[in-house]
Amino acid sequence: MNEFLTFAMTTAATTEGAEQQSSMPMIIMMVALFAAMYFFTIRPQKKQQKMEQEIRENTQIGDEITTIGGICGKVVSVKDDSIVIETGSDRVKIKFKKYAIQTNHTANEKVQAEREAAKAAMQEKKAKKSKKNDKEAE
Repeated sequence: MNEFLTFAMTTAATTEGAEQQSSMPMIIMMVALFAAMYFFTIRPQKKQQKMEQEIRENTQIGDEITTIGGICGKVVSVKDDSIVIETGSDRVKIKFKKYAIQTNHTANEKVQAEREAAKAAMQEKKAKKSKKNDKEAE
C-alpha cells in the first residue's frame, strides 16, 4: 500500500511539470488564432465600414444612389444627417437618413474612370519604355 502511495505521488508531480511545459504551446496557438481572426475578419470589416462612411459623407447633390431598401434615385438635398432623393419619372421626393445609403453610383463611376485612366497611363508608359529599349537595341 505504501508503494502505491509513493507511485501516485511521483506520477502526480510529473504530471504537474508536464502541464506547465505544455501550456506554452497552447498559449502561442491561442495568440496565433486571435491574430489570424483579427487579420481575416475584424480588420476587413473595419475597412469596409470606413469606406461606407466615406461614401455617405461625400454624397453630393446630383449623385445617383441606391438605399439599403433598394430605392434608386438622384440626390436633391443634403443636410447633416439626412438626404432627399428624387425617384422615377414622376419626380417623387423621399427623405432618408444618411445611413440608409448603400451605394453611390456616381462616385463608383468616377473611381472606375480614374482606374481606367491610370491603367491606360501605365500601358502607355510601358509602350514608350519598350520603344526606347527597341531603339537602344538597334
